[in-house]
Amino acid sequence: MAATGASTPCKVLIIGSGPAGYTAALYASRANLEPIVLQGTQPGGQLTITTDVENFPGFPDGILGPDLMDKFKAQVERFGTKIVYDTAVEVNFNKRPFIVKTDEGTQYEAETVIISTGASAKLLGIKPEAELMGHGVSACATCDGFFFRGKEVVIIGGGDTAMEEANFLTRFATKVTVIHRRDSLRASKIMQDRALNNPKIEFLWNNEVTDIIGTKENGVTAVKLKNTQNGEETEFATQGVFVAIGHKPNTDIFKGKLDMDETGYLKVTPGTVNTSIEGVYACGDVQDKKYRQAITAAGTGCMAAMDAEKFIEAHEASLATT
Repeated sequence: MAATGASTPCKVLIIGSGPAGYTAALYASRANLEPIVLQGTQPGGQLTITTDVENFPGFPDGILGPDLMDKFKAQVERFGTKIVYDTAVEVNFNKRPFIVKTDEGTQYEAETVIISTGASAKLLGIKPEAELMGHGVSACATCDGFFFRGKEVVIIGGGDTAMEEANFLTRFATKVTVIHRRDSLRASKIMQDRALNNPKIEFLWNNEVTDIIGTKENGVTAVKLKNTQNGEETEFATQGVFVAIGHKPNTDIFKGKLDMDETGYLKVTPGTVNTSIEGVYACGDVQDKKYRQAITAAGTGCMAAMDAEKFIEAHEASLATT
């Protein structure tokens, strides 16, 4: 890390971009709070690796994920948001102003902090997975299931998320094959029963995906499998691959600083975006493991900015009377 220079003061510091962070920036900038956005390692969030987005209001013909994020970015910049291509690596919420340090060695002193670092889908880690993401490979059935109407697809995983997404995909796909590396599911009984009793869902036990075959131009055509019991390698034809092995919230730098649940999602007061530290807010997928949609993330970003504005006003009013 570079040597830290003088601190940059700001009223609202937004850690992370994406629909939540940019919406927070939009509302904060229109309130003349001059927010600063630290874009993070994936500017624009997960939508930048998504192709067609057809479930975000206002785009009847759909829009490419990166294009949607470009419009978010342009809109907040129009109202004066300062966007910095930098990543927060250290925070101190023990006193105000809050201190946030970045990997470029910059230090910010913020009256309020809005966290929108999101959550990343856990992936298999094989090369074609990244190359074909959005071209036959997906980590979100709710987002992309529609594009697989009339096709046969596979879903990888054995937990509640995998079973929920497998059932959802049967609305569009002609057949859904669940590939699981064990011979039994980790999902809750009710989710298992729904999947096992769905006539459009089949199971391929004791197998793991070692490769994905396809091209960006033609999509996915098959997956390569390895039997976890005897090591036998086979090829399984499919037109789509959905990875459903869970999500990991991007909250490592907040460990010990803010209250989290057992899986690392930031805890907020029910019905709000308030974290365990007054003046620090969490919006989007970093605190939402249920919906994980662009529109719900944007809504909580709006809430965070409005709450930050009220917090700053109340603090300034109290200073004026002392």
